[in-house]
Amino acid sequence: MNVILNDQSLIYLQIAQMLEDGILHGDWGEGAQVPSTNELARTLRINPATAAKGINQLVDDGILYKRRGIGMFVAEGAAARILQKRRAAFYAQFVRPLAAEARRLGLTREETGALLTKAFTEKKEG
Repeated sequence: MNVILNDQSLIYLQIAQMLEDGILHGDWGEGAQVPSTNELARTLRINPATAAKGINQLVDDGILYKRRGIGMFVAEGAAARILQKRRAAFYAQFVRPLAAEARRLGLTREETGALLTKAFTEKKEG
């Protein structure tokens, strides 16, 4: 687990996102056990309560479930729930503001769509 925590967001949210990313990338499939609170705390050198808060966030979201005395496991349909949540966030954070700015600039839906198509086909910079 090669994770570098940053100061850009709360640590427990970074833990939750790291676990979600692992689920989406196939590191942990449905029914697989994820690292324990203590493993995360030891590996990332953080307080176990912080690691637990990140894991509990995923339990609340239906991504993980607890098997008492055994550990935390990936719930059935977890990847689909993560994608649904992230797509909703993408819409709220990027698409709605994009549409609002396009309207302010007097762009039509077709012109905005053409700009998106252009952006998708451009080579990645860097």
